[in-house]
Amino acid sequence: MKRIRELRKEKGMTQLQLQMKIGIDQSDYSKIERGLRYPTVDQLISLAGIFETSIDYIVELTDKKEPYPRKSK
Repeated sequence: MKRIRELRKEKGMTQLQLQMKIGIDQSDYSKIERGLRYPTVDQLISLAGIFETSIDYIVELTDKKEPYPRKSK
């Protein structure tokens, strides 16, 4: 998933820093970036929050980077 790698680099984060934030081990995260594994819905939600974008942008369904309005928790 090339967008995840691009977004991570834009934030100046390492793979290790990001995988710790979303709670998966480094080898699984590396596989996600290389397209060998897909992130779970929960991981996509976490990534969208960290990167302040939408899941649609992460999975390349849109080129609009701005997030959708979110519900307050």
